[in-house]
Amino acid sequence: MKRIASIRRGSLAAATGAALAAALLSGASGAEATGSTKAAAPDVDVAAVKADLGELQSIADANGGNRAHGEPGYQKSLDFIKGKLDEAGFTTSVQEFTSGGKKGYNLIADWKGGADDKVVMAGSHLDSVEAGPGINDNGSGSAAILEVALAVAKADLQPAKHLRFAWWGDEEDGMVGSTHYVDSLAADEQSKIDSYLNFDMLGSPNPGYFVYDDDPELEKVFKDWYAAKNITTEKETEGDGRSDHAPFKDAGVRVGGLFTGAEATMSQEQADQWGGKAGEAFDPCYHSACDKTSNIDDKALDLNTDAIANAIWTLSS
Repeated sequence: MKRIASIRRGSLAAATGAALAAALLSGASGAEATGSTKAAAPDVDVAAVKADLGELQSIADANGGNRAHGEPGYQKSLDFIKGKLDEAGFTTSVQEFTSGGKKGYNLIADWKGGADDKVVMAGSHLDSVEAGPGINDNGSGSAAILEVALAVAKADLQPAKHLRFAWWGDEEDGMVGSTHYVDSLAADEQSKIDSYLNFDMLGSPNPGYFVYDDDPELEKVFKDWYAAKNITTEKETEGDGRSDHAPFKDAGVRVGGLFTGAEATMSQEQADQWGGKAGEAFDPCYHSACDKTSNIDDKALDLNTDAIANAIWTLSS
């Protein structure tokens, strides 16, 4: 997540009986009714997400301790994720831009099928700050949406809406990559984006459970999922205007997302409801060299990854 100084900063479940009944009432045959049913999202293995984070840590370790814009670690991170997506059957493209005199790159991955005029996007920034490897900020979001994308491929999901995943470059200097992407779209292409979901810092070591409140429908998808698990959520405010949903929102696209907190301090009330440490930052290693694989809360990472999968399955159906 961009720091602000003086400016504001698992297996597929059976289909529901309701869907089957609706198909039968419409006169569909049994085979047609079964084909129209909707599968539930899988339980994404958090061990796979953590393995991806381990790879991003190794990339940073081998490339000056970071994965920052314009640095070798960023390119290696992009190559790692692109390779897994290509192997899984996604159509990937790399979008180039220039920022601060250095070349930057966005990675876009499209899944087959779905209505081209209704696109559901999920995105995370892939770059770190120069001070550290950026495993929570934002390896956590990048690895989570990678494993959700791979789950889409494993299930051979056939969504009604088109699915697109994105890993943004140079978020840390002001959402440069995502802004470039949005600005590069013609007006008719922007209008085809049904929703954009942003995931930035999903495994803070003293985690909160924050949901973007920019769009009521998107907010409800996440809040309902957490409520079913008896987990209280709060509206996300710390990251307003500070991550890659901002250019989409400015362009009139409805946005949603999840966040576990950055440098803000957890209150006693929040500690009581989430089991955290009052008076401490949600992420004491925010933008620091200690933002390593040891700086991740496994439970928060696991819950948030599964919440993303549920949202992708729900919103694309």
